[in-house]
Amino acid sequence: MPRPFRVPSRRAVTPGSRGGFPGFDVLDQVGHWDDVTAGVVLARLDPQPDYSFFTPAEQAVADALFDQLLGQDREPKVPVLLLVDRRLALDETDGWRYEGMPEDRDAWRITLAALDDDARSTHGASFHALEGPDQAALVQAVQQAGGSWHGLAASHVWSLWTRYACAAFYSHPWAWNEIGFSGPAYPRGYKSRGPNGLESWEIRHAPPPGG
Repeated sequence: MPRPFRVPSRRAVTPGSRGGFPGFDVLDQVGHWDDVTAGVVLARLDPQPDYSFFTPAEQAVADALFDQLLGQDREPKVPVLLLVDRRLALDETDGWRYEGMPEDRDAWRITLAALDDDARSTHGASFHALEGPDQAALVQAVQQAGGSWHGLAASHVWSLWTRYACAAFYSHPWAWNEIGFSGPAYPRGYKSRGPNGLESWEIRHAPPPGG
């Protein structure tokens, strides 16, 4: 498979233009993946902007929540909301849930509504309309609650949010560029062994100044 065409400004993209592998672009490896794998990965670059699960009100809360959880405070951003929406619409869960937690799709609706209720009762506005520090404080309150939050175990709510957010974020090629991950090993595989071993297509970590 040939490399997909990208204008220079769309090569080596990382979330928020941050990363420790300058110039690294995982999509340079597309020709080494099988067609099915390449199709799945490339589809994540430009997911269709049609929401099938979240309502418009839920989209607004979830989008702001994901930005807080993942530190996505500037463009370019991984389209986490769209990726999670698609997963929930297809009911692609982890195959398990904590005792006392609803099914994942119900849990998302319940917890987003609860987070928005907290925002309105504390600040008089919807969660997505708050300033970043106020959003962060409400999210951190769930992380640090330790017990029950709106009738659910706070730790289980935190697990639900972070599992879905991180799975979506790190499934995206831009996140792979950020961490220097060169993509699926199949069918080419990896040969280099030992600490700090690099394949010919990998580059060494180069943290930004002061990073």
